[in-house]
Amino acid sequence: MTIIKNGLIFLGILFIMILLWIVCVIEPSYHRFSDFDEAATETYFSLFKNIMATGNAAEASVWKLPVAEGLKAGEVEEVMEFVANEHNIKNVGVLPLSTQIEAMTGKPFRYMKIFMFCNALTAAKMVTFSDAYSAYLPCRVTLIEDKTGKLWLYSLNMDLMIFGGEALPEELKTEALQVKETILDIMKRGASGEF
Repeated sequence: MTIIKNGLIFLGILFIMILLWIVCVIEPSYHRFSDFDEAATETYFSLFKNIMATGNAAEASVWKLPVAEGLKAGEVEEVMEFVANEHNIKNVGVLPLSTQIEAMTGKPFRYMKIFMFCNALTAAKMVTFSDAYSAYLPCRVTLIEDKTGKLWLYSLNMDLMIFGGEALPEELKTEALQVKETILDIMKRGASGEF
């Protein structure tokens, strides 16, 4: 009888401890999470699913498109510039990394060039909302030759930035989504070679 009584007391104490843990640890997080964008759960689930599929957080957090067979790097660059101009987004810099690596090592390196696109007015609004967004600026698109010689386009998946925390003010969210669609259009059309 004493064993049953002590077991019930132990279970009661354990239940109270779990309840206190939920109230002290989980509830504040849940309350904070209720301020997040309505798409935050889906965004984090997608990121987690991609990490589990690839085993690589960097691979899981980017957009990646293969360049159509037969297209040369210069052709992809020309299309991306054209599309950027069409969307009135500025190419604010280019980093020809493979050229720099070759100059520093004296050895050939596979093609790798990073293009930086920016809508300065949207960027200003993003950093007005949070200085941390400056780390995401400008939007980068990398044209890279993989180890087999195939060209690919990579860019940071912006969904975590747009949907992953407190909901952005509606006007800013609309602008951020326009920038996302612009970067995706630059990538898609660059990868296909279609003006």
